[in-house]
Amino acid sequence: MYLSKTNIDCIRNICALTLSIFFLSLPLLSGQSASEDRAILITGTSSGIGLRMTELLSTNGFFVYAGVRTAEDYARLDAMDNVQAIQLDVTIQSEIDAAAEFVKAQGKGLYGLINNAGVVVLGPLIELSEEDMQFQLDVNLFGPYRVTKAFADLLIESKGRIMTTSSISGILAGQRMGAYSMSKHGVEAYTDALAAELERFEIQVAAVEPGNYKSKIMASMVERMEKSGHTSEHSRYGSMLDGLGPLDRSNFKEPDDVAAAALHFMTSIAPKRRYMVVPNEFEAKITIQQVLRELVQLNDDQPFSYTRDQLVEMLDELLEENEKK
Repeated sequence: MYLSKTNIDCIRNICALTLSIFFLSLPLLSGQSASEDRAILITGTSSGIGLRMTELLSTNGFFVYAGVRTAEDYARLDAMDNVQAIQLDVTIQSEIDAAAEFVKAQGKGLYGLINNAGVVVLGPLIELSEEDMQFQLDVNLFGPYRVTKAFADLLIESKGRIMTTSSISGILAGQRMGAYSMSKHGVEAYTDALAAELERFEIQVAAVEPGNYKSKIMASMVERMEKSGHTSEHSRYGSMLDGLGPLDRSNFKEPDDVAAAALHFMTSIAPKRRYMVVPNEFEAKITIQQVLRELVQLNDDQPFSYTRDQLVEMLDELLEENEKK
């Protein structure tokens, strides 16, 4: 049967709505209501995923401290209901410390933290400058480390929840995206280690792994490259932008499903450790396939290799364990 573009778009919209309804219909925290006005800090809220998270959480019973870097974004976010904008660059320790003191002084406590601020740096790893690599890791990996550390006491006091925005690039890796993937692979490890360390304090920790949604992250990357005078003249690879797909993401799907995942994590009695949220089946498939590919590579011709049947049995046990959560 032939499907027109209109029909395909309709099916995609229905699937997106179904996913949002799924997240929102899962069990919520017993006794929680909109009137409780629990406080959450979200970094990187000026646009894209962070802005949508702020909009959704602030209209669903949470008071949001919205981290921004510019005066213009501060005014715009601060004008929203149930939102208090905060000057917060995750690479500047003094701003992080000031934000922590400000939140403490408000007396609302802090139930949740969403480390969302992120950037992308492109370039072949054998040509990428150390300065660019440092910038990539400083924002995406050291940022969550710094912010979480600064707000740890408040979160321990509330037995709260911490989510960090990772990416399917925390599973995948490819040419010219190495620095970004390294930062997001680091977020995956950070999430697991942090969860193990904070379990004693009854704090839930998760990562959300979005696929390709509407955002300004690529546009910001191109702007930084232009300001730095980037040229492909001396590169072995030509232009860093070749073959990367659309850099303009303004026509991509809105990140509503990613925000819905954050809402589920902050409200569910059974939050997940990982929320892979992608706009299409292709992105889900390549991500899951990569996890399986790594399993096969790890198991290949090593002294303690498992048979296919043993691997299937392990998978069945893990699926059963997950269903019981």
